[in-house]
Amino acid sequence: MTDAADLANAGAASERFFRLYYAHCVSPDRDTLFSLLEAGHSLNDRLKVGADLNFFHVREFTALQCLRNYFHHHQELRHVVRLAPIGDYPIVTDLMVLCLLPHETVLAAIEETRGGRRDQARQACQDVFHWYGSVVNINPSLFNFVVAAYERLRDRGVPLTGEAVEAFEDSYRHEDENGFSHLIDGRLATLAGSVNQMLAAIMRTEGL
Repeated sequence: MTDAADLANAGAASERFFRLYYAHCVSPDRDTLFSLLEAGHSLNDRLKVGADLNFFHVREFTALQCLRNYFHHHQELRHVVRLAPIGDYPIVTDLMVLCLLPHETVLAAIEETRGGRRDQARQACQDVFHWYGSVVNINPSLFNFVVAAYERLRDRGVPLTGEAVEAFEDSYRHEDENGFSHLIDGRLATLAGSVNQMLAAIMRTEGL
């Protein structure tokens, strides 16, 4: 049982989450990425109290939370993340920006996950992140998590307000009206050689 104040707090956390997601979509960099991961963590905590809801059964949340926790305790490693506009490379995919991490960083994050959640985190990361040799692309899982979060918040009656929410809902309705999936595949394709080698080269650049 939740009261109105708790539900309002969950709504405020939701508004911040979507505002940071909008910022990440419009002008992505490491700051927008990690702010969004932290906002997802905070939102989950608020929902447990304010709406008797959590995201622990959402695979994308489990995988992203694994990374959030790792970088939260190893902030000096945030520089290993690369964000790169797709338009700069001969790559075809659903999203306009790559969000890349070294393979070994994701494995380290999994190994630092405590207790019985480690196996769950390992499976979630394998399932929802896109692995390309020495590089992992996490942006598709981030996009799909936001969709899953929105649907759960809406269905539980959490108040959703703000311009960022309205922009997301406009896109969501457009997809409904045109028979498009709300989720993306996010796989990469290129006619310019090996995707794995190309992403490894991108990892050696500074990125956004």
